[in-house]
Amino acid sequence: MDVPAQDDGTSESRRKGPGKRSHAEAVPAPNAPCGACKFLRRKCISGCIFAPHFGSDKGAARFAAVHKVFGASNVSKLLLHIPPNRRHDAVVTISYEAQARLSDPVYGCVSTIIALQQQVASLQAELSVVQTQVMNSRYVMANAFHNSTQQQKNICYSNTSSASNNLISLHSFSPNFGEIHGEEEESNDPALAFANNIFQ
Repeated sequence: MDVPAQDDGTSESRRKGPGKRSHAEAVPAPNAPCGACKFLRRKCISGCIFAPHFGSDKGAARFAAVHKVFGASNVSKLLLHIPPNRRHDAVVTISYEAQARLSDPVYGCVSTIIALQQQVASLQAELSVVQTQVMNSRYVMANAFHNSTQQQKNICYSNTSSASNNLISLHSFSPNFGEIHGEEEESNDPALAFANNIFQ
């Protein structure tokens, strides 16, 4: 009894020839899925809303936190209602909120906000103290400058007053000195004394 020969595909490949390939082998391999589709284990279709924001390298780890906190469907619906030019900022915010919520399940990013607000209040208090010190230093410097200027004015005024007094005393002394000198000359001259005796 003859056993039929099994067709292992070699006969058809011989008919096609060595240089020909099947249609399945000619189709190029599809592009790598984005991180979200890789995490969800689904095919990444053209126009995937997660593809521009979750890359194939580290996008899966980022999307895992987002999916665990918010859910993939909720995030996709949220991104559809946001303009395309602002979706990247929204994804960054959602990813940060998801990571904060996983780190602190009770407060999430609120704890970070409170810590930053406390730092701002502390820095504002330090700034107020420094501004007060600067104002006090300026006030002290202004007073010192005003006092030094006033002292210089007083010195100049006292010098001017003493010079004026000396000049006045010289003017008052000069006429008397002339009269006394004239009287001494008249008394010492015998001719003048004789003439005075005659006319008296």
